[in-house]
Amino acid sequence: MITIIDYEMGNLRSVAKAFETLGFDVCVSNDPIAVATSDKVVLPGVGAFRDCIHNLRAGGFVEPILKHVAAGKPLLGICVGMQMMFDESEEFGVHQGLGLIPGRVKRFPAGMVEGGERLKVPHMGWNSIQIVRPAPIFNDVADQSFVYFVHSYYCAADQAEHVAALCRYGDITFSAAIWRDNLMATQFHPEKSQSVGLAVFRNFAAL
Repeated sequence: MITIIDYEMGNLRSVAKAFETLGFDVCVSNDPIAVATSDKVVLPGVGAFRDCIHNLRAGGFVEPILKHVAAGKPLLGICVGMQMMFDESEEFGVHQGLGLIPGRVKRFPAGMVEGGERLKVPHMGWNSIQIVRPAPIFNDVADQSFVYFVHSYYCAADQAEHVAALCRYGDITFSAAIWRDNLMATQFHPEKSQSVGLAVFRNFAAL
C-alpha cells in the first residue's frame, strides 16, 4: 500500500489519481499511524515551507517519517515535500526542515535575465532536467525530459552525491530531484508532468 500524507498542504487528489490510473492502491491519510505501517509513503507539498513544516509537525508526522526512512522503506517527496527533506529553508525567515538531506532551500534572485528577457518568479511551467545519477524513479525516463515546475524557492544540496537531476533557470542550476538510498524526491510535479510523471510514479510504486 502507498500512503499519501494528508497534512492539509498537498495536491493530494491529483497525486492519488495518478497512482490509481497506473493501477496501484493508494491511501490518502491524515493518521500518522498509517505512515508507520505503510510500505511506501508519498510526501506532497504545495504552499510555503513554513506552513508545510508546521502542519507536518502539528499532525505528528515527523517521527513516523523519520522511522519510515530509517527502516529502509521508500519515501517520495514532491515539490515542498522535497524541500522539507533538507536542513532548512529561508522562506519567510529561517525554518528547520527534516534534516534528511544536507542543504538549504533558497529563493530565486530577482532580476534574472535570459535571452534579453527578465525571468519571472515563480519558475512556472515546463523545463528540461539533466539526469546526473540513475535514481530508480528515472528508469526509462530520458535525459533532458521536460517536466512541470511551480516554485519560487529551490534546493541547494551540499553534496553532489544526493542529486539525481538538475535543472537550470536563469543563472541558477538547482536540484530538480534527489536520491539517497530509499529516499527520493522531485522539485517538479510528476502529477502534472504527463507521461514522464507517470513513469516516475510507476517506478516508485514498483520499488
